[in-house]
Amino acid sequence: MKSLSVAKRFCGPPTSANGGYFAGLVATLAPHTLSVRLKVPPPLNTELSVVETPDGRVEVRHADTVVGEGSPATLDLQVPQPPSHGEAVEASRNYAGFARHPFPTCFVCGVHRTLGDGLCIYAGEVPGRHIVAAPWTPDASLDRGDGTVRPEFMSAALDCPGYYAVTPGERIMLLAQLTAQTERLVRVGEPCTVIGWSIGSNGRKHEAGTALFGENGELCGRARAVWVEPRGAG
Repeated sequence: MKSLSVAKRFCGPPTSANGGYFAGLVATLAPHTLSVRLKVPPPLNTELSVVETPDGRVEVRHADTVVGEGSPATLDLQVPQPPSHGEAVEASRNYAGFARHPFPTCFVCGVHRTLGDGLCIYAGEVPGRHIVAAPWTPDASLDRGDGTVRPEFMSAALDCPGYYAVTPGERIMLLAQLTAQTERLVRVGEPCTVIGWSIGSNGRKHEAGTALFGENGELCGRARAVWVEPRGAG
């Protein structure tokens, strides 16, 4: 039976996996696009069993608990025009996480992480537009062996900017579902731009779009996410 495990380095909250990274790992198990639902926070440093079904679905389990499941999907997402890389650099200065961060050790956006350890993607508001943006230059630890970034790290990069696109305040929200699609694997050391935007909200449920652009403005990846505010979260 196949299995997977998430190393502590790739945490979101301190004791569970970054949702985008976990979703990316699950997505690599299938040759087609998967919409990955997170049923419970994925544990760290724990062997999780993988069950594949004839209809193309994937279940990830910890004993009898379904941690996440992936289903075949088609990504329907219109991507806004990106800002320039320089504009993304300026937008990152507006990153709300610099003032207060719910999970400061998050692999993707945590302010207690350093380059070469975390992704350090700090998406801030772009003035005059309804998007957030950040620069990202992938480091050598993300190399899949041929100079390009492993797909699960592309998925991780498409995670947290969506959170900052749908929460102008400091609400606690957790990733519930991510449907990501890679157009081109970016290169290690390539200056990239990541954006996020709100699609809509309904009560505690919020939808966001994210996109990743390469050095020349080429669309390299995009994702649609569902974020949920836990009951009782303040």
